[in-house]
Amino acid sequence: MADWQTYLQPSRVDEALAALAEARGRGRVVAGGTDLLLDIHQGRHPPVEVLVDVARIPELAAIEVQGEFASVGAAVPHAAIVAHPVLQARASALTEACSLIGGPQVRMVATLGGNVAHALPAADGTIALLSLDAEAELASTAARRWLPVEALFTGPGEVSFDRSREVIVRFRFRLARPREGSAFYRVMRPQGIAIAILNMACWLRVDGAGSIDAARLACGPAGPTPRRMRSVETALVGRPAHAVPTHDVAAILLDEASFRTSRHRATVDYRKHLVEPVLSRVLRLASERAAASGSVG
Repeated sequence: MADWQTYLQPSRVDEALAALAEARGRGRVVAGGTDLLLDIHQGRHPPVEVLVDVARIPELAAIEVQGEFASVGAAVPHAAIVAHPVLQARASALTEACSLIGGPQVRMVATLGGNVAHALPAADGTIALLSLDAEAELASTAARRWLPVEALFTGPGEVSFDRSREVIVRFRFRLARPREGSAFYRVMRPQGIAIAILNMACWLRVDGAGSIDAARLACGPAGPTPRRMRSVETALVGRPAHAVPTHDVAAILLDEASFRTSRHRATVDYRKHLVEPVLSRVLRLASERAAASGSVG
Protein backbone atom coordinates (compact mmCIF):
# COMPACT_ATOMS: atom_id res chain seq x y z
CA MET A 1 0.00 0.00 0.00
CA ALA A 2 1.22 3.52 -0.81
CA ASP A 3 2.21 5.77 2.11
CA TRP A 4 -0.45 8.27 0.98
CA GLN A 5 -3.10 8.61 -1.71
CA THR A 6 -3.23 12.39 -2.23
CA TYR A 7 -0.53 15.02 -1.75
CA LEU A 8 -1.55 18.68 -1.48
CA GLN A 9 0.49 21.90 -1.18
CA PRO A 10 -1.82 24.71 -0.04
CA SER A 11 -0.56 28.29 -0.03
CA ARG A 12 -2.77 29.55 2.81
CA VAL A 13 -3.83 28.28 6.22
CA ASP A 14 -7.52 28.27 5.27
CA GLU A 15 -6.74 26.10 2.24
CA ALA A 16 -4.88 23.62 4.45
CA LEU A 17 -7.77 23.49 6.91
CA ALA A 18 -10.28 22.98 4.11
CA ALA A 19 -8.22 20.08 2.78
CA LEU A 20 -8.09 18.48 6.23
CA ALA A 21 -11.84 18.95 6.68
CA GLU A 22 -12.53 17.34 3.32
CA ALA A 23 -10.34 14.38 4.29
CA ARG A 24 -12.68 13.72 7.24
CA GLY A 25 -10.03 12.57 9.69
CA ARG A 26 -7.93 10.73 7.11
CA GLY A 27 -5.51 13.59 6.46
CA ARG A 28 -2.31 14.68 8.16
CA VAL A 29 -0.19 17.82 8.10
CA VAL A 30 3.39 17.49 6.94
CA ALA A 31 6.21 20.02 6.51
CA GLY A 32 9.71 18.55 6.82
CA GLY A 33 8.33 15.03 7.12
CA THR A 34 11.33 13.75 9.06
CA ASP A 35 9.12 12.25 11.80
CA LEU A 36 5.78 11.41 10.15
CA LEU A 37 7.14 9.85 6.96
CA LEU A 38 9.68 7.78 8.88
CA ASP A 39 6.92 6.54 11.19
CA ILE A 40 4.81 5.54 8.18
CA HIS A 41 7.71 3.77 6.49
CA GLN A 42 8.59 1.87 9.68
CA GLY A 43 5.01 0.87 10.44
CA ARG A 44 4.55 3.00 13.56
CA HIS A 45 1.86 5.09 11.81
CA PRO A 46 -0.74 3.80 9.36
CA PRO A 47 -0.66 5.07 5.76
CA VAL A 48 -2.29 8.47 5.33
CA GLU A 49 -4.96 9.11 2.74
CA VAL A 50 -4.24 12.83 2.33
CA LEU A 51 -0.92 14.55 3.07
CA VAL A 52 -1.27 18.32 3.45
CA ASP A 53 2.15 19.94 3.02
CA VAL A 54 2.20 23.31 4.81
CA ALA A 55 5.87 24.12 4.23
CA ARG A 56 5.10 26.75 1.58
CA ILE A 57 2.50 28.69 3.56
CA PRO A 58 4.17 32.07 4.24
CA GLU A 59 2.46 32.49 7.62
CA LEU A 60 3.96 29.22 8.85
CA ALA A 61 7.40 29.83 7.35
CA ALA A 62 8.20 33.21 8.93
CA ILE A 63 10.26 34.33 11.90
CA GLU A 64 9.08 37.73 13.13
CA VAL A 65 10.34 39.98 15.90
CA GLN A 66 7.91 42.58 17.20
CA GLY A 67 9.12 44.57 20.16
CA GLU A 68 9.96 42.23 23.02
CA PHE A 69 8.33 39.19 21.41
CA ALA A 70 9.34 36.68 18.75
CA SER A 71 7.05 34.60 16.58
CA VAL A 72 8.39 31.46 14.92
CA GLY A 73 6.23 29.76 12.30
CA ALA A 74 5.57 26.08 12.77
CA ALA A 75 7.09 25.26 9.36
CA VAL A 76 10.36 27.10 10.00
CA PRO A 77 13.23 24.60 9.73
CA HIS A 78 15.67 24.26 12.60
CA ALA A 79 18.57 25.57 10.51
CA ALA A 80 16.77 28.89 9.99
CA ILE A 81 16.19 29.23 13.73
CA VAL A 82 19.84 28.50 14.49
CA ALA A 83 20.95 31.16 11.97
CA HIS A 84 18.63 33.93 13.17
CA PRO A 85 20.74 36.62 14.92
CA VAL A 86 18.01 37.89 17.26
CA LEU A 87 17.12 34.39 18.41
CA GLN A 88 20.81 33.60 18.87
CA ALA A 89 21.20 36.61 21.16
CA ARG A 90 17.85 36.60 22.97
CA ALA A 91 16.50 33.03 22.83
CA SER A 92 19.68 31.05 23.31
CA ALA A 93 17.98 27.94 24.67
CA LEU A 94 15.98 27.56 21.47
CA THR A 95 18.86 28.06 19.05
CA GLU A 96 21.07 25.70 21.07
CA ALA A 97 18.35 23.04 21.06
CA CYS A 98 17.66 23.37 17.34
CA SER A 99 21.38 23.19 16.56
CA LEU A 100 21.51 19.68 18.04
CA ILE A 101 18.51 18.14 16.28
CA GLY A 102 19.56 15.53 13.73
CA GLY A 103 22.40 16.33 11.35
CA PRO A 104 22.87 19.32 9.04
CA GLN A 105 20.71 17.82 6.28
CA VAL A 106 17.88 17.05 8.68
CA ARG A 107 17.99 20.55 10.20
CA MET A 108 17.51 22.05 6.73
CA VAL A 109 14.06 20.44 6.40
CA ALA A 110 12.87 19.35 9.86
CA THR A 111 10.64 21.98 11.46
CA LEU A 112 9.95 23.29 14.94
CA GLY A 113 6.25 22.53 14.53
CA GLY A 114 6.99 18.94 13.66
CA ASN A 115 9.25 18.59 16.69
CA VAL A 116 6.44 19.82 18.93
CA ALA A 117 3.58 17.96 17.22
CA HIS A 118 5.40 14.63 17.47
CA ALA A 119 4.97 15.02 21.25
CA LEU A 120 8.03 13.13 22.42
CA PRO A 121 8.87 13.71 26.13
CA ALA A 122 12.49 14.63 25.27
CA ALA A 123 11.93 16.62 22.08
CA ASP A 124 14.72 19.19 22.10
CA GLY A 125 12.80 22.07 20.52
CA THR A 126 9.84 21.48 22.80
CA ILE A 127 11.95 21.45 25.97
CA ALA A 128 13.54 24.75 24.94
CA LEU A 129 10.15 26.33 24.18
CA LEU A 130 8.89 25.32 27.64
CA SER A 131 11.77 27.16 29.28
CA LEU A 132 10.83 30.26 27.27
CA ASP A 133 7.19 30.00 28.43
CA ALA A 134 6.11 29.78 24.78
CA GLU A 135 2.57 29.61 23.45
CA ALA A 136 1.33 27.90 20.29
CA GLU A 137 -1.34 29.22 17.94
CA LEU A 138 -3.68 26.51 16.66
CA ALA A 139 -6.01 27.02 13.71
CA SER A 140 -9.16 25.10 12.84
CA THR A 141 -12.04 25.82 10.51
CA ALA A 142 -13.93 27.19 13.52
CA ALA A 143 -11.38 29.58 15.03
CA ARG A 144 -7.83 30.21 16.13
CA ARG A 145 -6.64 29.83 19.70
CA TRP A 146 -3.47 30.20 21.75
CA LEU A 147 -2.37 27.53 24.20
CA PRO A 148 0.71 27.20 26.40
CA VAL A 149 3.04 24.75 24.68
CA GLU A 150 2.97 22.59 27.80
CA ALA A 151 -0.82 22.18 27.39
CA LEU A 152 -0.43 20.54 23.96
CA PHE A 153 0.56 17.12 25.33
CA THR A 154 -1.45 14.32 26.93
CA GLY A 155 0.99 11.39 26.74
CA PRO A 156 3.94 10.01 24.79
CA GLY A 157 3.23 10.89 21.18
CA GLU A 158 -0.27 12.12 22.11
CA VAL A 159 -1.57 15.68 21.86
CA SER A 160 -4.54 17.64 23.15
CA PHE A 161 -5.56 18.88 19.70
CA ASP A 162 -6.82 17.05 16.61
CA ARG A 163 -3.90 16.50 14.24
CA SER A 164 -6.33 15.57 11.47
CA ARG A 165 -8.30 18.83 11.67
CA GLU A 166 -6.06 21.49 13.25
CA VAL A 167 -2.82 23.16 12.23
CA ILE A 168 -0.11 24.61 14.47
CA VAL A 169 0.50 28.04 12.93
CA ARG A 170 3.25 29.57 15.05
CA PHE A 171 4.91 29.84 18.43
CA ARG A 172 5.45 33.06 20.35
CA PHE A 173 7.54 33.95 23.38
CA ARG A 174 9.12 36.95 25.04
CA LEU A 175 12.71 37.58 24.09
CA ALA A 176 15.32 37.92 26.82
CA ARG A 177 15.69 41.35 28.35
CA PRO A 178 18.62 42.70 30.38
CA ARG A 179 19.45 40.39 33.32
CA GLU A 180 17.65 37.48 31.65
CA GLY A 181 19.33 34.50 30.02
CA SER A 182 18.56 30.99 28.82
CA ALA A 183 20.48 27.84 27.96
CA PHE A 184 19.96 24.30 26.67
CA TYR A 185 22.08 21.20 26.95
CA ARG A 186 21.63 17.51 26.31
CA VAL A 187 23.45 14.20 26.58
CA MET A 188 22.96 11.71 23.77
CA ARG A 189 24.38 8.55 22.26
CA PRO A 190 27.55 8.93 20.15
CA GLN A 191 25.75 8.45 16.82
CA GLY A 192 24.70 12.08 17.02
CA ILE A 193 21.16 11.71 15.74
CA ALA A 194 19.38 9.80 18.51
CA ILE A 195 16.79 11.18 20.88
CA ALA A 196 18.40 12.66 23.97
CA ILE A 197 19.23 10.48 26.92
CA LEU A 198 18.61 13.60 29.01
CA ASN A 199 18.04 17.19 28.02
CA MET A 200 17.40 20.35 29.96
CA ALA A 201 16.59 24.00 29.27
CA CYS A 202 16.71 26.85 31.74
CA TRP A 203 15.65 30.50 31.74
CA LEU A 204 16.69 32.86 34.55
CA ARG A 205 16.12 36.45 35.56
CA VAL A 206 18.70 37.90 37.93
CA ASP A 207 18.14 40.95 40.12
CA GLY A 208 20.56 43.80 40.76
CA ALA A 209 22.10 41.97 43.71
CA GLY A 210 22.89 38.90 41.60
CA SER A 211 20.15 36.69 43.01
CA ILE A 212 17.75 34.66 40.90
CA ASP A 213 14.51 36.63 40.70
CA ALA A 214 12.57 34.18 38.48
CA ALA A 215 13.31 30.80 36.91
CA ARG A 216 11.90 28.31 34.44
CA LEU A 217 13.39 24.87 33.90
CA ALA A 218 12.25 22.01 31.66
CA CYS A 219 13.70 18.52 31.53
CA GLY A 220 13.13 15.50 29.36
CA PRO A 221 12.31 12.70 29.34
CA ALA A 222 11.13 13.34 32.91
CA GLY A 223 7.68 11.83 32.49
CA PRO A 224 5.16 10.87 29.80
CA THR A 225 5.00 14.43 28.43
CA PRO A 226 7.42 17.33 28.01
CA ARG A 227 7.22 19.28 31.26
CA ARG A 228 8.58 22.01 33.42
CA MET A 229 10.08 21.22 36.82
CA ARG A 230 8.13 23.67 38.93
CA SER A 231 9.49 22.59 42.30
CA VAL A 232 12.98 23.26 40.96
CA GLU A 233 11.90 26.67 39.68
CA THR A 234 10.58 27.57 43.12
CA ALA A 235 13.76 26.34 44.80
CA LEU A 236 15.96 28.47 42.55
CA VAL A 237 14.28 31.79 43.34
CA GLY A 238 16.30 33.82 45.84
CA ARG A 239 19.50 31.84 45.37
CA PRO A 240 22.69 33.65 44.33
CA ALA A 241 22.94 33.05 40.61
CA HIS A 242 26.69 32.45 40.77
CA ALA A 243 26.52 29.94 43.63
CA VAL A 244 23.47 27.73 43.26
CA PRO A 245 23.84 24.54 45.34
CA THR A 246 23.32 22.24 42.37
CA HIS A 247 23.51 19.07 44.46
CA ASP A 248 20.52 20.21 46.55
CA VAL A 249 18.55 21.46 43.55
CA ALA A 250 19.28 18.24 41.63
CA ALA A 251 17.79 16.28 44.52
CA ILE A 252 14.60 18.33 44.21
CA LEU A 253 14.49 17.63 40.47
CA LEU A 254 14.95 13.91 41.06
CA ASP A 255 11.99 13.94 43.45
CA GLU A 256 9.78 15.64 40.86
CA ALA A 257 10.89 13.85 37.70
CA SER A 258 9.82 10.38 36.65
CA PHE A 259 12.69 8.78 34.75
CA ARG A 260 12.59 5.32 33.23
CA THR A 261 14.92 2.88 31.53
CA SER A 262 15.00 2.88 27.73
CA ARG A 263 16.67 -0.19 26.23
CA HIS A 264 17.72 1.88 23.21
CA ARG A 265 19.26 4.78 25.14
CA ALA A 266 19.93 4.57 28.86
CA THR A 267 19.01 3.10 32.21
CA VAL A 268 17.06 5.06 34.78
CA ASP A 269 20.14 5.09 37.03
CA TYR A 270 22.29 6.64 34.32
CA ARG A 271 19.71 9.32 33.65
CA LYS A 272 19.60 10.15 37.35
CA HIS A 273 23.41 10.27 37.40
CA LEU A 274 23.34 12.88 34.60
CA VAL A 275 20.89 15.24 36.29
CA GLU A 276 23.37 17.13 38.45
CA PRO A 277 26.05 17.81 35.78
CA VAL A 278 23.49 18.79 33.15
CA LEU A 279 21.66 21.00 35.63
CA SER A 280 24.93 22.63 36.65
CA ARG A 281 25.79 23.42 33.04
CA VAL A 282 22.48 25.03 32.06
CA LEU A 283 22.30 27.04 35.28
CA ARG A 284 25.83 28.32 34.78
CA LEU A 285 25.27 29.30 31.16
CA ALA A 286 21.89 30.93 31.80
CA SER A 287 23.18 32.87 34.82
CA GLU A 288 26.30 34.03 32.95
CA ARG A 289 24.16 35.31 30.10
CA ALA A 290 21.74 37.00 32.46
CA ALA A 291 24.49 38.66 34.48
CA ALA A 292 26.61 39.80 31.55
CA SER A 293 26.76 43.58 31.65
CA GLY A 294 24.56 45.13 29.00
CA SER A 295 23.88 41.72 27.46
CA VAL A 296 20.82 39.62 26.86
CA GLY A 297 20.73 35.99 25.76
